[in-house]
Amino acid sequence: MKLIYRPEIDGLRAIAVLSVIFYHAEFILFNQKIFQGGFLGVDIFFVISGYLISSILLKEYYKDKKISLSNFYKRRIRRIIPALLIVTLFSSLLSFYFLLPESLIKFAKTIIFSISFLSNMFFWHSQTVYGAEESFLSPLLHTWSLSVEEQFYIFYPLLLIIITSLLKKYFF
Repeated sequence: MKLIYRPEIDGLRAIAVLSVIFYHAEFILFNQKIFQGGFLGVDIFFVISGYLISSILLKEYYKDKKISLSNFYKRRIRRIIPALLIVTLFSSLLSFYFLLPESLIKFAKTIIFSISFLSNMFFWHSQTVYGAEESFLSPLLHTWSLSVEEQFYIFYPLLLIIITSLLKKYFF
C-alpha cells in the first residue's frame, strides 16, 4: 500500500530525532541540562507510527473491504527484524569481550526478551533505569521502545479489524 509523501511527517521525525540526540548528548549550561525531552522524541515517533499504520490499514480496508494481517505482519517483519538481528549480533560480539560474566548472563536474557519484543517488560521488571550508570551494561536497553512499538503492531491491527467489523456500516 503506497502512501502519499508527507513532508510534515519528515519534519516531525527530525524533531523527534533531534530531541533524542540532544537528550543523550546531555548538554549542560550553568549546571543544568539544557534539553531533557528525549522521551518526547520517542512519543513523537509513536504518534507518527500510529498515524502511518492507521493510514495503511484503513486504505487497505477501504480498497479491499478487509485487512490482511499476514501482509501487514510480513511487511513489519521485513522492516524490523533484519536491523534488530544485526544490532543483536553486533552487541553480542562486543558484549562477549567487554562484559563480566554476571552482566553477560543478564545480556543473554535481554536478547531473548528483545527478539520476542518484550524487552520493555523485562527492563521494567528488572528495574533498569534508563540512563543510570548500571544501564551502560545493558547494550540492548534501547530496544524497550522497539518492543512497545511492536506490541502496538501486534494488537492494533486486531483491534482495528474488530472495530471495522462491528461498525462496518459506518465505514465508507
